[in-house]
Amino acid sequence: MVAAVLAPLAAGAQVNSDTGNNSGPSQGTYKYEAYVGGAYTRIRQVPASYSGLIGGRASLARNWGKYFQLTGSVDYYEVGTGHSGIPSPGKPTVYTVLAAPGLHATLYENLSGLVFAELGAEHTGGEFMSPNISVAGGFGGGLAYSLSSRLAVQLTGDRLGASFPLPDQSTKLGYSTHRTWNVRGTIGVVYRF
Repeated sequence: MVAAVLAPLAAGAQVNSDTGNNSGPSQGTYKYEAYVGGAYTRIRQVPASYSGLIGGRASLARNWGKYFQLTGSVDYYEVGTGHSGIPSPGKPTVYTVLAAPGLHATLYENLSGLVFAELGAEHTGGEFMSPNISVAGGFGGGLAYSLSSRLAVQLTGDRLGASFPLPDQSTKLGYSTHRTWNVRGTIGVVYRF
């Protein structure tokens, strides 16, 4: 009788520790993620110049709970040498400042996915546009592969819409705004803290 009463106590004391060996790195419970990476975009608001621009992106994200995050990002792009080494007729530059609420989740072991919506401002320089700043917004997603609990490699893509004037042949400045949708891609490193 005494053994039957004490058996549940002995069985309850045998609990596996959560700090044992894990099969791979996990995302842990870090509240912030810093991201730095290279970027590429094709812009449609500069028809007189080559539209393939290269640049970089930096962002800081704050995680709330298991799935939600809010990200602030800055991007900068400029024209390279042109297509096949041919100089571009113009010298377009683009930078954006965006805020993006998003959802992220682990898909399989070290691989996680994210989707986000963006809102902010985009500036196009070097093309004599007036105005050269527009409200911008869009959507995107990506994949991150965790190398450790703090480091990951992340690949993202988005489609950003803005309104800029198109060049007018008679006045050199077009004041009619047209919506443009620019596709962008980035690859970089995430540091969680």
